[in-house]
Amino acid sequence: MPDPAGKLACASTVEEIEAAIEKLSPEDFRRLAAWIKERDSDAWDKQIEEDARTGRLDRLYERLVKEDSEESEMPLNEFLDREKLS
Repeated sequence: MPDPAGKLACASTVEEIEAAIEKLSPEDFRRLAAWIKERDSDAWDKQIEEDARTGRLDRLYERLVKEDSEESEMPLNEFLDREKLS
C-alpha cells in the first residue's frame, strides 16, 4: 500500500506505527484498514490452502462426513472449538 503522506516511512516499532496511524486522515485510515483486511484475508486463504494440500484438514473432513452420515447435528463453531488444528 502506498504511503502518499509519508507518515509510515520511518515507523519501525509497533508503537511508532500506532502513533503514525493516529495521525492519518480518516480517508487514509480507511484505506489502511481495507489494505490490512485484504492482507489478512489473503493470508487466511493461503493457510487454508496449505492445510488442505498437506492433509491437515483430512481428519476434520472425515469426522464431518462420519457425523453427517450419522445424521448428528452440531453447529460448526462447536465442532471447530472441539478440534485442535495442530
